[in-house]
Amino acid sequence: MTPTATLFHPFETGEIELPTKEQRTLFLGPEPGLRMPAGFAGELVLANGFRPSFMALRQAGFDVRPSAEGDGYDLVLVRVSRHRGQNELWVAEALRRSAVGALTVIAGGKEDGIASLRKRIDGLTPLEGSASKYHGVVFWLRRPGDANAIAAMLDHANAASLIDGRFRAAPGMFSHDRIDAASRLLAGHLPVDLTGAAADFCAGWGYLAAKLLERCPGIASVDLFEADHASLEAARENLADAAVPAGFHWTDLASEPMERRFDVIVMNPPFHQGRAADPGIGLAMIRAASSALRPNGRLFMVANRGLPYEQALAAGFKQSGELVRDGGFKVLWARR
Repeated sequence: MTPTATLFHPFETGEIELPTKEQRTLFLGPEPGLRMPAGFAGELVLANGFRPSFMALRQAGFDVRPSAEGDGYDLVLVRVSRHRGQNELWVAEALRRSAVGALTVIAGGKEDGIASLRKRIDGLTPLEGSASKYHGVVFWLRRPGDANAIAAMLDHANAASLIDGRFRAAPGMFSHDRIDAASRLLAGHLPVDLTGAAADFCAGWGYLAAKLLERCPGIASVDLFEADHASLEAARENLADAAVPAGFHWTDLASEPMERRFDVIVMNPPFHQGRAADPGIGLAMIRAASSALRPNGRLFMVANRGLPYEQALAAGFKQSGELVRDGGFKVLWARR
């Protein structure tokens, strides 16, 4: 069973009343495949900034947004992630956007740190109830009179990091408090003679794109493609002073068609889906890069040393090879 099943458990047992058709519900972090409990009525707004999940939920007919919108909700649901800071920020979001006296219901798996989150929130405001079910925990609370002060405290404890004195990133984003070692390795070995239109696939909060422009004066434009909406918005801020035209695209590169063509693509694709290693993500990014490069266009990517990407590069490009490796990562190149 999933954390969503844990979240809905108190509604199914009657410990929490189902919302009526006059009430409004906000759901932070819903999963694809969502099925609401029988009898769950009223307006339902979902917020999920991960593009594949967003697209799946929208296709299922839900009203889904990349980030939370609106206020005065009668009920807020929170399905926690594996990022502690992001979970606390979601609770702050729930408190700010709920109506006076409204209920916020929070659930997650034990491996997601739900027990420590429950203790943390209970230390800030009394909980109304709690239960364990399906290898997870659900707890709920009423919006207190000092909700905005508690939300501000949670926001402050999980403020965005300033990295290298210039990049801002927030909890929940990949490598939100430091430059990822793999990205640093790739950035330091990009050829300085790269020119033309460039793209950063899986751009995160913009580090590689910024370093590409810094290292390669011949780059005429850069387009950033990222599936996480919050990360892309951070990248937009981090590259606000770019000396060349910069585009920002909230995209699932594995499933959405690419219309643009580029001379250069750089990327540090994720190799985990949740906690499980998934080399298929990187393979999908290689296929997308092959389709998006112009003839003789060049790809530079970094990957964990153990991931088997060389065969895919050889199949999709006329030339490919390894540029450098260190104790954990390798930089691969290919020419279309």
